[in-house]
Amino acid sequence: MARTRYASDPGLIARMGATMFLLGAVLVGFVIALYFVLFAYANRHGGASGSSDGLVVISVLIGLAIAFGGYWWSDKIALNTARAQLVTPQQAPELHGIIDRICALANMPKPRVAISPMNVPNAFATGRSSKVAVVCVTQGLLQRLDPKELEGVLAHEMSHVAHKDVAVMTIASFLGIMAALLVRMGFYAELFGGGRGRGGRGGNAGGGYTALIMLAVMAIGIVTYAVSFLLIRMLSRYRELSADRSGALLTGQPSALASALVKVTGDMARIPTRDLRQAEPLNAFYFTPALSGRGSLSNLFSTHPSLEKRLAQLDKISKQLGRAG
Repeated sequence: MARTRYASDPGLIARMGATMFLLGAVLVGFVIALYFVLFAYANRHGGASGSSDGLVVISVLIGLAIAFGGYWWSDKIALNTARAQLVTPQQAPELHGIIDRICALANMPKPRVAISPMNVPNAFATGRSSKVAVVCVTQGLLQRLDPKELEGVLAHEMSHVAHKDVAVMTIASFLGIMAALLVRMGFYAELFGGGRGRGGRGGNAGGGYTALIMLAVMAIGIVTYAVSFLLIRMLSRYRELSADRSGALLTGQPSALASALVKVTGDMARIPTRDLRQAEPLNAFYFTPALSGRGSLSNLFSTHPSLEKRLAQLDKISKQLGRAG
């Protein structure tokens, strides 16, 4: 974790560590399962399955490329998606002033500052390190929040920078990306190339076994993707709770952050669905998701904890600060 004045939460850190450990265990299980499936094919036919081996290698390489691109260019990708522009202190003095104050409180380098023209009230921070980090707010957020509420939101976002959350989530997402690619490529390989080499009695038997191996590889990929997806979403929710907590403690005003959450969530319901869907690709980065479902199942799949859980944590922090005062 970065050496800043952002408070750490041992409980949340332990849960995030346990989630990363489980993701590592899933990766080991994924590799072992693939090895035994492909090893079974090699034993039966005296050689490895070229098509299955090729799919695995290509999936790993493409997954690495996507993960590397997301890690290295996350700031550019997010800014382009949000149609945001970097702004100078002269162009946005109040916004820069709030960020300067947070940087002084946290003892961290100042990130670049950007504004998105979107009416959806939200904010995000991204960048592989504090040297290239960028904090972005939408026009919708600037129009709806007062300075104290905006400071609470920005302190939350800059906590992500201080704790290197982009790097953490990029590493965590690699397994899911690779498994998803493996399933998709296996599906298309069977769809467009499944009939190859199945002519004749021997070819038909060999082709049938090849198809069975391919289906087994796809099944391993589906299970791996499903488990890693749920774990990554769980990690993301812990990450958001941690940012809420550390941001509220840094500013000493959890009530301002709670007020911002209530305002943003309430105003989100009045934003046209078309605009929310345009903003949805940035949900994992956002302060609060542009689109979110209701119910326990949707909470399981969400990148963010429920509003009730976030407000309960902030209320607890507010009481703790009140006793300390």
